[in-house]
Amino acid sequence: MTTPTTLDKFTTALHHIYRFPIPSTSAPTTDPTTWNPPPASAGHRGRYLWTDAFGLLNFLTLYRETSSPAYLTYARSLVSAVHGTLGRTRDGRSLLPEATAANPLGGGLRIGKEAEGGSDGDGQYHHYLTLWMFGLNRLSIAAREKGWNDQAIALAKAIHPAFVYERNSARPRMVWKMSMDLKRVLVGSEGNLDPVDGYVVFRLLQETDGAGSQVLATEIAEYERIVRTKWRGYSSSDPLDLGMTLWTAHWYGVGEEREEWAEALVKAAERDVGELFEEGYFERPVRRRLAFREFGTAMGMRCAMEGEEWDGKAERITRAWEKAGVVPTPDGNSGAAGMNAEDDLLPITLVMYAAALIPGAFRKGYL
Repeated sequence: MTTPTTLDKFTTALHHIYRFPIPSTSAPTTDPTTWNPPPASAGHRGRYLWTDAFGLLNFLTLYRETSSPAYLTYARSLVSAVHGTLGRTRDGRSLLPEATAANPLGGGLRIGKEAEGGSDGDGQYHHYLTLWMFGLNRLSIAAREKGWNDQAIALAKAIHPAFVYERNSARPRMVWKMSMDLKRVLVGSEGNLDPVDGYVVFRLLQETDGAGSQVLATEIAEYERIVRTKWRGYSSSDPLDLGMTLWTAHWYGVGEEREEWAEALVKAAERDVGELFEEGYFERPVRRRLAFREFGTAMGMRCAMEGEEWDGKAERITRAWEKAGVVPTPDGNSGAAGMNAEDDLLPITLVMYAAALIPGAFRKGYL
């Protein structure tokens, strides 16, 4: 039996969630413009911002890996589906407050939580929003269509004042979660990575806007003042936090033009990931772990850490979950066997598994 390639596994995982026609050079392919993203098994009205941000970036990876324009079409269709659902009120009748037909992201984007209220209800997360901005930015670059980056900038302008306060102080403050209309603070603590996410992603948006652009200069300066106070003391034992730190910081922390704060974050996260391996964290029974959080680790490692040793460790993570039967693979494994039938976790698990296999569009210089 032919062993599935990494790209086969990647495509199978993404197809399990989005059910898109797979382009073929040997047979007629369904017109990609007729595909509409089906509702996922988790997320309000089938859409969840974090999952679909990974889905968007994975489609761009497939576009780059295969050169098939169908995947670029699928990426655009997924963006339309997300904006048409999470950019509107939960009943779907109107745009979120402050959004308009000319500026559809002027009210932000909902998380997509199933519940409307309660401790884990719907609202807006800063780190989900910045990840979606990054996806729009990468789509703009892959498609060579500036309008997607313009939309990301509009989203950045819309949400920043809601999440960042005491903006004129030496050290601005941030909140973790806002209400769906961005009017009320739901969780007032500051996320460990939120300032770094903002600093990195807003800079990428401004750089893509054009040479000399200052379109987000004020916001970038505010994030930078927060990051200055945080990076030296960074430490974490959370696999997802470490993976996303490696991913975010690698944009300015690896390569020839490294910045001190970003390089230090990469080194700190590398240290802490190494400790998790030494402590046997990734050898524990899978029932005591969450696959998607560890796929975040593997994705971040493959973005920021070079060498056979680290690539082998990332492979150990993905192989362990393949053997546990959690992910569907081209060789016939149907997936979800090791997830206690928690279908609500399957979409986020599979899109992050794909990114752990091939970080692609997440990586500096890839597009």
